[in-house]
Amino acid sequence: MRRAVVAGQFYPGDAETLRRQVEGYIAAAEVEVSENIKGAVVPHAGYMYSGKVAAHVYASLPETKTFVIIGPNHHGVGSAVAVSSDIWSTPLGEVEVDKDIVDALPPNISRDETAHQYEHSIEVQLPFLQVRFSDFKIVPICMGLQDEKTAKDVGAALTDALKNRDTIIVASSDFTHYEPDAVAREKDHSVIEPILKLDAPTFYSRLYQQHASVCGYGPIAVMMETAKALGAKKGELLKYATSGDVGGDKSSVVGYGAISVGD
Repeated sequence: MRRAVVAGQFYPGDAETLRRQVEGYIAAAEVEVSENIKGAVVPHAGYMYSGKVAAHVYASLPETKTFVIIGPNHHGVGSAVAVSSDIWSTPLGEVEVDKDIVDALPPNISRDETAHQYEHSIEVQLPFLQVRFSDFKIVPICMGLQDEKTAKDVGAALTDALKNRDTIIVASSDFTHYEPDAVAREKDHSVIEPILKLDAPTFYSRLYQQHASVCGYGPIAVMMETAKALGAKKGELLKYATSGDVGGDKSSVVGYGAISVGD
């Protein structure tokens, strides 16, 4: 079992407190459920900073059988691209992995639990799903290698595995890290623009041009490639904020964006 490693740090470790907090975030999000969502970008910082932004995606998601959650590997442990088959546990209970999809993935997506052992980017998404939905599975994929070719290869593999399946692809990523608020907003909106157009090549080009510190750019690109291949046409920015909006310090912030992708 993959047990929670950031409960009590990134989000409350007590089940009742956690559920109440997430319910409050979702209730406050000014969005409606959209049945045509095929993918999303969601932040993964501590809930006090990014929870209200993340809730805009989760409040808009329709029910689906399986959520494919792709996050970056912040620790550099394990395989370059790794999928987990373990049951995942949070204070709100256990979540099963969709092993039919895992079994359909090619060998370049390794079956490797060590890559997931300490990584928070996927774990912090689960309580939102557990509050919103009672019956779902996940496919957790952790990317240590995030270059454009790898994203294309993983996207192609996922497209083949997800055809004719009831899934939504969630890319877990924060945007700019530790720059002044005005700089972060300018850089982030520059790289968000091609995400809304599902234009992965321009997205990578903007990342390099801006020297952008988007931590989950590979997962975002995979989500774009896969969702587009499965019929998505465009994205929508549901909410953007920075850590400075919460803490008040605008001198060095992290950017957070909630984006949905559909047809």
